[in-house]
Amino acid sequence: MILIGVDPHKSTHTATAVDPVSNQQRGSLKIEATLAEYRRLLTWARRWPQRTWVVENANGLGRHLAQWLIARGESVADVPPSATSRIRRLTRGGGRKNDRIDAAAAATAYVHGDGREVEAEGHTTALALLDERRVNLTQARVRAVNQLHAVLRDLLPGGAPPQLSADQAAALLRTVRPAGDVEQVRRHLARDLVAEIRALDKRLAENAAHMEELVGSSGSTLTNTPGVGPVLAARLVGRVGRASRFATAAAFANYTGAAPIEIASADKARHRLSRSGDRQLNSVLHTIAVVQIRMPSSSGHAYYQRKLSEGKTPREAKRCLKRRLADHVWRVMTADERRSKQQQSQVT
Repeated sequence: MILIGVDPHKSTHTATAVDPVSNQQRGSLKIEATLAEYRRLLTWARRWPQRTWVVENANGLGRHLAQWLIARGESVADVPPSATSRIRRLTRGGGRKNDRIDAAAAATAYVHGDGREVEAEGHTTALALLDERRVNLTQARVRAVNQLHAVLRDLLPGGAPPQLSADQAAALLRTVRPAGDVEQVRRHLARDLVAEIRALDKRLAENAAHMEELVGSSGSTLTNTPGVGPVLAARLVGRVGRASRFATAAAFANYTGAAPIEIASADKARHRLSRSGDRQLNSVLHTIAVVQIRMPSSSGHAYYQRKLSEGKTPREAKRCLKRRLADHVWRVMTADERRSKQQQSQVT
């Protein structure tokens, strides 16, 4: 077995073959970041039939090469830059550093247990891309709506109502009779903004439909949970990835920022709200909690009421519900993973 460490950069990649037993380098190759050079690198590596690629930062600069190798049946692992930096400091004196040394350090870090297998991109990556696009579209819509309100304040007495759809804004504009060039320009800008909002609404609807399709084809059962629609399910799957990478539900809750932080000293102990973790996932849990609290038939509503009866404030009860929902989401996602693996094994 030979480990091929790769130090990726934007325009070049350097690969170094390392024997994991003797830690001796067997060769090195530097290529340009092009498909033709990728093929040359793979041809060079085939001199070692038993090989594993170890790419530093395979989710960053090394993503394209790592996924290209996986698509061709290669085994690829990822190591963080911090691990290669630590190996380089321990094994190389004098602060020496170059691409070949970094590539070898990546392979050595994998031997020491700092790597993890890189999986082929699938529905998780697709949902993450759609979620990122939705965030950008939503932010663009908010900016357009704010601009429209600013223009309407100068066109209409008292401005427009806070909750304003594109159709309502268009109806209001039809009542405006501009007097002078300034008001003509303002009405023209308002019409442009209404058209922009309508276009954004259409894109958001298409985005949601695509999310719903992918969530359904992925086999996720998150949408069976009250308060979880296709958009929230897509965000959970896209941002979490493999839920099984968290050993316990508590680890997942800590990652989402739903686990309270204990502050203890001597015989006194209290818990405070966590401000760390993935705030996007924390927002999803918050939304699910709010929806379930408003659904009298949901188990979340019953749990929330029980916490209130125990003397907790509404805010404290909601935090308890979010913590409980984090456990539920983790269990559902890990169960979906197990079921998907079983189905794949039956097919193969």
